[in-house]
Amino acid sequence: MTEPHPEPSTADPAAEATAQLPVVRDARRDTRHQRTEPHRTNAQRSGLSVRLRLTLTVALLTTFAMLTAGVVIHTIESARRDAAVVDDANQEVAELRQLVRNGVDPTTGTGFTSAEPLLRAFMERNVAGPHEMLLGWINGAAVLRSPSSPHPEIARDPAFTQVVDDLVTEGGSRRIDTAYGEVLVTVQPVVGDEQDAALVVASFFADEHESLNDLLRTYTVVSLLAILLITGLAAWQGRRLLAPLRDLSDAAREISGTDLSRRVPETGNDDITQLTRTVNDMLERLETAFVGQRQFLDDAGHELRTPLTVLRGHLELLDASDPADVRATRDLLLDEVDRMGRLVDDLIMLAKSRRPDFLTPSPVDLDDLTTTVLAKARAMADREWQLDEVAPARVVADEHRITQALLQLVDNAVKHTNPGDTIALGSRVDGGTARLWVRDTGDGIAPEARTVVLQRFARAEVRPGDEGFGLGLSIVSAIAQAHGGRVVIEETEGGGATVIVEIAVQEDSWPAS
Repeated sequence: MTEPHPEPSTADPAAEATAQLPVVRDARRDTRHQRTEPHRTNAQRSGLSVRLRLTLTVALLTTFAMLTAGVVIHTIESARRDAAVVDDANQEVAELRQLVRNGVDPTTGTGFTSAEPLLRAFMERNVAGPHEMLLGWINGAAVLRSPSSPHPEIARDPAFTQVVDDLVTEGGSRRIDTAYGEVLVTVQPVVGDEQDAALVVASFFADEHESLNDLLRTYTVVSLLAILLITGLAAWQGRRLLAPLRDLSDAAREISGTDLSRRVPETGNDDITQLTRTVNDMLERLETAFVGQRQFLDDAGHELRTPLTVLRGHLELLDASDPADVRATRDLLLDEVDRMGRLVDDLIMLAKSRRPDFLTPSPVDLDDLTTTVLAKARAMADREWQLDEVAPARVVADEHRITQALLQLVDNAVKHTNPGDTIALGSRVDGGTARLWVRDTGDGIAPEARTVVLQRFARAEVRPGDEGFGLGLSIVSAIAQAHGGRVVIEETEGGGATVIVEIAVQEDSWPAS
């Protein structure tokens, strides 16, 4: 929390400007919080929602697909039906020609003597289609007509009679527009005693098209119902699929600077669920970083308060006129400043352990690393230094951080052992885990304290004169966790403690050459 600033003097413009800075920061922070309020977010949102756009898109695509299918069906079916009408007319003419070639009345068994009996016999034996009308045309008039013929009054239509008169001699087909729609007139002349005798087939396209229109009307009704059903399903599915995004939005609005524990529920196993997991992982990292920073500030404030109090107290009691008192106070304050410097360095190390750039991994030979750390440790104290075993393997790790962790364990072992006690180092690779340890025959760590000592500022029994802060093992634990591992504390056979740093062996690790 920002401490209140004293009222600056009007004679000091720099102090006045400095005092105004927290007010500007608070105003910006308040504005940022206001933007995350739900009602402000809803008010600023413009345009259509994703769900509505998705539903409208599906509805438009479905409508376009149905409309296109209807047009294609109408075009193809209309052409097919027109062709069928022409084929039916040609079929009637072909059957008449077959009857003429036989030349015998199937009913009486005698030959035809004139055109009228021939046309009558043909029309009695042939049934016209629902869109056809058969006429026996003799001497410019229709003397015969098929029963149940559509639109028989067309035989008196001047346009119709004119076309028949034009074709009655030579025969052929012609399309004409009448009050009954488009009509195909097909004329087949018949040779007989009568003048201008012929079979006339009137084919009504409008009647055939009307049945097609009935089919399309049914198709339209079914299409509309399908569009409504598909649009409803799209709206329901869009709501279900976008529910995690709404939860994500709600969680983002509810997250504040003091509570990062909210997570988005994960359901299903699709792309949106993967996005949810990614956001939850991001929130986890943010919470970890936030907690780490808050813990750093709490720890720093708590631990620095004592040395600052010591410094202030000695400075207040300092007798500037007494040189001896000045020298003694100077030495004491320098010692406290050094102690504060070590504390700040340790706290900064712990704060950095959560950063992505905390490690600089590279291939490391475990056997070389172990023997090098042991060589450095021999100069730290008069102990019986040993090398248990080394792993002839190469792993991907941060050599500097691992060395730092092992030397910290060596320093702890030195503090809890006496001259002549044994301190040993070793390393081993078991499956996917590399283990590096420091073993001593000193005081040991009680089983109930083996978890506690890995926490910040937590200490087990310490010897007199140990001015540590209780951060050593927490630093080692942070380095191990950054490598995907952990710290394990075991009891040394015969007394003492064995602290093991376990790190995950990455897939691109390989045996040392």
